[in-house]
Order: sequence, then C-alpha cells, then structure tokens
Amino acid sequence: MDFEFSAEEQAFVAGVRRFLAAERDLPDADDVMAPEREADSMLADSAARRAFNRRLAAAGYLGMSWGREYGGQEKPGIYDYLLNEELASVGAPLIGKGVGCIGKTLIAHGSEKLKREFLPKILNAEIEFALGYSEPSAGSDLASLQLRAVRDGADWVLNGQKMWTTSAHFADWYWVAARTDPGAPKHKGISVFLLPMHSPGLTVTEIRTMGDHRTNQVFFDNVRVPGDYLVGEVNKGWIYVCEALDYERFTMFTVGPLRVKFDALVELLRLTCRDGSAIAGDPVVRGRVAQFAAELETATMLQRRVIAAALKGAVPTVEAAMYKLYSTELGRRLADFALDALGPEGLLREEAPGAPARGKWEHSYRATVVDTIGGGSSEVQRNIIARRGLGLPLR
Repeated sequence: MDFEFSAEEQAFVAGVRRFLAAERDLPDADDVMAPEREADSMLADSAARRAFNRRLAAAGYLGMSWGREYGGQEKPGIYDYLLNEELASVGAPLIGKGVGCIGKTLIAHGSEKLKREFLPKILNAEIEFALGYSEPSAGSDLASLQLRAVRDGADWVLNGQKMWTTSAHFADWYWVAARTDPGAPKHKGISVFLLPMHSPGLTVTEIRTMGDHRTNQVFFDNVRVPGDYLVGEVNKGWIYVCEALDYERFTMFTVGPLRVKFDALVELLRLTCRDGSAIAGDPVVRGRVAQFAAELETATMLQRRVIAAALKGAVPTVEAAMYKLYSTELGRRLADFALDALGPEGLLREEAPGAPARGKWEHSYRATVVDTIGGGSSEVQRNIIARRGLGLPLR
C-alpha cells in the first residue's frame, strides 16, 4: 500500500514551505512562529498572528475545501490537513476553528443570512471566534449544560456561565451552546447561537492553568441575542456541536508538533551527559527512544485514518477520537520521559539559572496536560471509541 502523498499534494506542501520561509524574514516572525508556546501556538491571539492569517487568506490558503459557491476551491480536505501540519510544525496559528468547526457547520446548517455575514469574513481572516461549550457542571458530560436561552419576543435571552473558553479574551464572536428546552432529554433541547463578545451582560474573567495557559470563564447576565443569530433549528444544537467537535479534532490535532518534540528529545539526549557520558548511550534510554519512534509512526497512521475517512465523505468520529487520545497522551509521555532523563535539573523553569533547554521540558510537562483535555478529554475519547467504535454499552 502506498502511503506517499501525490505529486500535486507534495507540490502544495512545497509551496506552503516557501510561504513560511518568506514569513521568517518578517519582523514579527518570532511572535507568529512560536512552537515553545505548546497548545497556545495554534491561537491567533495577537495583532501579528491575525495579520499572518490575513496573509494566509490572501495567498488562497483558507477555505480550500469549501464549495465554490461559498468562495472555496473545492479541494479535497487533505489540503487543509497538509496546511495545518506545516503551520503546526513551526508553531504558527492553525486554521481549524473558523474554517473548519464554524465555517463548515454554517455551510451545512446555517441560514442564508448567517452564511452571507460570516463566511466571507472567515475566508478573509477578518474574524476570530471563541467556542462556548463547557460549564462548571458540564465538561466531559457536555450534554448536561445548563446555560439557559429563553425566548423574549424576537430575541433570545441567555443566563448562566461557561468555563474553559480559551479564546474569549481576544475573540470577536462567541459560538455558544445553550439549553432552550429544559424539559427535553439532555441530548435534546440544546441550541447554538452566535453573539458578539462585546454583548451587554457578557463578562469574561481569566483562568490560568498549570501550564501557564490562559483560558476563561464567561458569565451571561440577561444577554440578548437576536433570533436570526440562532444556528440551524431550535433544539437541534447537539447535532451541530458534535459535528463541529469532529471538525476540530480533524483540523486542530496534528502530528507535526509531536515530530518536532521527538526530534528535540533525541537532540537533548545526545547533548546531555551524566558521569562523563552522553545519556543517549544508556541502553534503557535508547530502548525508550526507539519505542517513542514507533509510537510516533503509530500516531501518524492514526491521523492518516482520520484523513481517509473524511475524504470518503464520512464524519471521522471514532477515527478522530483514537488519534486525539493517542497523540495527546504520547505528547505527555515524551515530556515525562525528558524530565526523567534530565533528573532534578529538568524541574527548573525557564527563568531559573542553568535551566536545561531554557526550561522547555519543564514547561512542556505542565502544558501537555491541556492537550489531553481540550477538544474532549481522554476519558471522553475512550467513551467514544468504546460506544461508537466497539458497540460497548454504558452501565
């Protein structure tokens, strides 16, 4: 079986690499290309990063898999994946949230008004979104969300709270799931809305994670949303949320950062000495690194399965769950082993004198926890695989 990309696909990758090489010569390159930011590197959370996305759009890299009637190029979805792999490998912001999660869901279910208003802005990188799903009592069990949306004339009025909204402090618009029928079963009675982040009654407060990652909690106090900013049909929001999460797992979780991290680990082991010898010569260390090399190839093939399913027109729910579970847990294992190899010095933070690799691995150890939670925790992925993939019942 041939796992190589086609000549056209390889030419596309070469073009992206030329684009990124030219970007490295710009004054803001260190802000735009920052793999040391771990999970935060995918965000367009600065003026320089938003300008970079506009240059991506001008080069024709956004919405490639959209239909031509929406300004796309009708390219296979593999081109979105190839682009994100190259972006992720250099620590640049990814294209998944607007183009994938929200754009493709609007194309499938949004009204003509919402398509006209948002799709051109997404294609031109003029707008950033935050995703409002998790709540204090609805994280892994997302269908238990309690944010209320009540009809009031032509509007909806929202009251409640969201948690872990990573982009809320810089986004322009909020994609929010709310309960519109509290009497319905929990997977029913949910609707999705779009609202400006500057809406009256909306308050954003900061939360810092153990990996120095900024996320937010968002409070809704009688926030009014016009009725025509309801996405799709009332009480059908669970379907849209699940589809958007599948698009997120397809576009946001790439192999590139894992490969960069693995290469950095190998180099670290070559350069780190103990008792006068490089620790890379230790047979136990060599064995662990060889195992990681095999696991990295496994992660790559799991991601290829996601692509293959998506290219056949399927929503790769189980395939994406397998890849997301395996790849994010592998990232944690790599960071954990790096600290083991470095010994006590590996626990020094970046600002500490003599910190190995300027504290990269200490930070990675803390930051990779976020990867196993965002986009659905590892426990959620295991449940998806067990229920949808294997048909195992819940108790």
